Amino acid sequence: MGINKRSLRNAKAASWVLRIVVAGEFIGHGVFALQVKQGWIPYFTSVGISAGTAATLMPLIGIMDIALAVLILVKPIRLIVLWMALWAFLTALIRPIAGEPIWDFVERFANWGAPLALFLLLDSPRRLKRGEN
Repeated sequence: MGINKRSLRNAKAASWVLRIVVAGEFIGHGVFALQVKQGWIPYFTSVGISAGTAATLMPLIGIMDIALAVLILVKPIRLIVLWMALWAFLTALIRPIAGEPIWDFVERFANWGAPLALFLLLDSPRRLKRGEN
């Protein structure tokens, strides 16, 4: 079976769209974390992390988020992208754990769904070139 060039182009375009979207999400959240966004302190305290420790951790988390965003634009690594999906899932899930409505979690499905979709898509161009489904 030959290479379906259109499918290959579409997969590459979708991959770039997802890379940009996920990078934007992680840069945005990273900047908020660097600013030690006070509205996020209850998320930490809801799982037993003190406010002081949260204030110390947030800039580190912010640096990590921004570094991952840059990495995904330069060289997306499937394992890192999977970590990003898991991290985004957990940070969305913390909202109802902290007492917010479940809809605050549902609203953030795209935050973890986009990196998960990218994870699944990253190997697609190679499979398409080999003629696999």
